[in-house]
Amino acid sequence: MTLGRIHSIESFGTVDGPGIRYIVFMQGCLMRCQYCHNRDTWDLDGGKQVSVDDLMQQVLSYKPFLESSGGGVTASGGEAILQANFVADLFKACKASGIHTCLDTNGFVRKYEAVIDELLNHTDLVLLDIKQMDDQKHIDLTKVSNQRTLQFAQYLANRGQKTWIRYVVVDGFTQDEQSAIELAEFIKPMGNIEKVELLPYHQLGEHKWANYGEEYSLKDVKPPSTEVMDKIKAIFTERGINAVY
Repeated sequence: MTLGRIHSIESFGTVDGPGIRYIVFMQGCLMRCQYCHNRDTWDLDGGKQVSVDDLMQQVLSYKPFLESSGGGVTASGGEAILQANFVADLFKACKASGIHTCLDTNGFVRKYEAVIDELLNHTDLVLLDIKQMDDQKHIDLTKVSNQRTLQFAQYLANRGQKTWIRYVVVDGFTQDEQSAIELAEFIKPMGNIEKVELLPYHQLGEHKWANYGEEYSLKDVKPPSTEVMDKIKAIFTERGINAVY
């Protein structure tokens, strides 16, 4: 029996994929994003262990609500791909029960083993978070290179995998027009991208950093204005890319 290590569950999520979602926040992440609002999911050994059967009992109890809204199950994090075997088994069980599946990921795939294809074969929609196209800026923001994420984006495009791109707009890192232009030009040729979700930066997770005795380095950064969001959105729409916020 495959066991997974999860951080928490949200039974009626509405922002991580279409419809009402049963969201499984997987434990563990290798990126160290300065604006992370799930700081408590980083520890690979944290959270609690559960089985697919444990989760499916809960998922099936919500199935009428998920189905009526066009929703389903989303594996988020942390980083769900770090536990690809478990998520693949969970998604296989969901598909066997006619439940829509969504993978919310930063695309930090270290090895393209068979389990990655198995996971994607049972994934209806990928939410891929591309944080910054410039590698050095990405390192400054997350402490790791963006090369694995960009390779995964191309891998999804080659598979024709239905994908939504997520882009956090934060002053000092991604709010400038050039960063948005580079992302738009990168994804423009990809026929699998349905839309870009522009996510305004917020400080909702700041208190979690304090709980770890750590300083939240972006505490003085303000959320982007509507004017800024409209300007970023226009960069994508001018290139024929559906962008929303």
